[in-house]
Amino acid sequence: MSDTAQSAQPSLDELRAEAMEWGRKPRRFGSWYVTEHMIRAMRAYGWTIVVGALGQPVLYLLGLAAGLAALIQAPILDRGMEVDYLTFVAPALLVTAALSVASEEMTYPVMAGFKWRRYFYGFNASALSSPQIAHGVIIGATARMAFAVAAYYLFIWLLGALGIGWTTVPNPETGWLAVPAGILAGIAFGIPLMAYAGSIEDDKGQFALVQRFVFMPMFLFSGTFYPLDTLPGWLQWIGWISPLWHGAELGRLATYGAAVPPVMIAVHLAYLVVLSGLGYLWGRRIFVERLAK
Repeated sequence: MSDTAQSAQPSLDELRAEAMEWGRKPRRFGSWYVTEHMIRAMRAYGWTIVVGALGQPVLYLLGLAAGLAALIQAPILDRGMEVDYLTFVAPALLVTAALSVASEEMTYPVMAGFKWRRYFYGFNASALSSPQIAHGVIIGATARMAFAVAAYYLFIWLLGALGIGWTTVPNPETGWLAVPAGILAGIAFGIPLMAYAGSIEDDKGQFALVQRFVFMPMFLFSGTFYPLDTLPGWLQWIGWISPLWHGAELGRLATYGAAVPPVMIAVHLAYLVVLSGLGYLWGRRIFVERLAK
């Protein structure tokens, strides 16, 4: 009887093989497990996400359409092309929606994972690797960006489709390309911000400073409400280095066929991709080094 019970016990090699098998799945899909956690955590403020994604475009665009656009009777002259003011502003506000999400999801949640709730260390103690944790944060934030930008585009498209006199997407056949352009701009802003947030040991108001002295100047001086070349030369550099301007230019090209030269299309795309890549390398290094402590 004892011999039978003893033979039923798995051997050390079998236990080791079973443990390795259980570890392979998290190693293979670890980034998605972290993404799942980040998205599930968003349920705590889910109504904020929905209201922000749907309410923000309504307030901004109706305010501009019924208010500022009513005062600006003359069309905007964008590189020799006349467009309605709301048509000019709408793609930039779409990109701003993605950057707003990035400024939320890539700051305090990252700080919480390292310092306040320290769940990144719990992830890292399992089979998940440090880069996978960084990947999960990026993918989770990108998913929320995609929802916000898609909701924004649907709203500005409906403004024109309903035939109420506001044409925000004159070229709907290509206008949908503003959605990936906005997401790319949000990633280009968010990933370096994630790396910076991961490098902070103590919260001393750094994120408030980023909001006041990075996000707001970028929002105001990146050709959001008027062509960038109408600004003084000593202010235009803000737009040149801003992901918002590069994303907005791509969005304007998609929604109403703005006269963006092919070389500038390549510059806009390359800038956003390079900024995302450099931010990723910095963020990956921060996650690896900090989680190794």
